[in-house]
Amino acid sequence: MVISPEINTPSITQNIIKLLRWDKPAGRLILMIPALWAVFFASMGKPPWILVAIIIFGSLATSAAGCVINDLWDRNIDNQVERTKNRPLASRALSIKVGIIVFIISLTCAAGLAFYLNSLSFWLCVASVPFIICYPLAKRVFPIPQLVLSIAWGFAVLISWSAVTGNLTFNTWVLWGATITWTMGFDTVYAMADKPDDLKIGINSSAIFFGDLAGEAVGLFFALTAGLFAYLGSFNGLNYFFGLSWAIAVILWAGQYIELRQSNQEFVNYGQIFNQNVWIGFILLLGIIFGN
Repeated sequence: MVISPEINTPSITQNIIKLLRWDKPAGRLILMIPALWAVFFASMGKPPWILVAIIIFGSLATSAAGCVINDLWDRNIDNQVERTKNRPLASRALSIKVGIIVFIISLTCAAGLAFYLNSLSFWLCVASVPFIICYPLAKRVFPIPQLVLSIAWGFAVLISWSAVTGNLTFNTWVLWGATITWTMGFDTVYAMADKPDDLKIGINSSAIFFGDLAGEAVGLFFALTAGLFAYLGSFNGLNYFFGLSWAIAVILWAGQYIELRQSNQEFVNYGQIFNQNVWIGFILLLGIIFGN
């Protein structure tokens, strides 16, 4: 008598958690980090904690909405990519209807939190929505879709900074620029892992655009990020603690660049480099908090 093994099929709740990427917190934290950079920098390390809570939950709701709309647009592409073929909408574990409902709920939660912000921050939240919705489409028509994602990420800085001060200053745009270049760096690394599948399907990515120079491009993006943070630290009188956190970030970025420059790319752990940037982001955040 042969007994067939029991197959554990994920429940709808488990699939919704996967749809929201709550099973992979790195991607949620990496959006939250620039928002926290801004709120602590703008408040000189002492923001109202209710505002910090709003920023944290707002970034979680926004990133959830972004993940769902991404999977709705890409459900017929993701099932052709090894890394994404088991996503709930790509594998048809969840229906389009469920995906739309989850997206509306996520966006409604983000909008509800936005009403607690001042008018400038609120309208910046509104302005970010088209970038969130259209980013997944960019890979079909734009050669560097990661730039669209980076701009969407940059709104986290503008919204959080203006929530503290009620305006945008030169320092805001410097931090915005650092967020753009940092995002271009780590998301190009992310795209390098999918490059063979993306070429086969015929969609765009920064890894494809930069080609054999993708490693150099990532190194340049991280160098620009380091330079912009050095400006923020030196011209705003941040102390040695910020300098230490900055130095650690630079050393880690240099190590990532060296790894990406290996002749045999099969041994490069792109996922590890992406996850390491979460820790780099938090190291810089600690430098901002204790450097004031």
